Amino acid sequence: MKKEIEWNKVSDFKGPEQSPGFLLWQVSTEWRRQMESTLMALGLTHPQFVLLASVAWLTRAGGQVTQVELARHCKTDITMTSQILRTLEKKGYIERVQRKGDVRSKFPVATKLGRQLIEKALPAVEATDREFFKHLGRDVATCVAILQRLVE
Repeated sequence: MKKEIEWNKVSDFKGPEQSPGFLLWQVSTEWRRQMESTLMALGLTHPQFVLLASVAWLTRAGGQVTQVELARHCKTDITMTSQILRTLEKKGYIERVQRKGDVRSKFPVATKLGRQLIEKALPAVEATDREFFKHLGRDVATCVAILQRLVE
């Protein structure tokens, strides 16, 4: 005979709907599904969009950003970041420029094609966000503040 789990002894929560981690997982899964659908129409995955948009943002005033700095900014793994940048480079959306005298340093820069794609993708992404978060109404600002605290 199987012994049932005594949930009240092993969990702090009355059920999964009380667990912030489980709820975050559900929300993030649904949000990502909607975002991937939006970006698929533009030929991008969500990680590709995040890295491409971040390259364009961080270099908007003509500055340079290393792949390591980009990974830190996006909170992504450096190996994954490098792989995605290679894909974006093959698609013609970025160039990885080497610093004179330092063949190890590569600085990603959005190409004209990449900037044009961001100009299409960003409004679509923001529209998807607005639609997803519309149920929060005026609480969106509070939600953003909470999320900012969580990523600090």
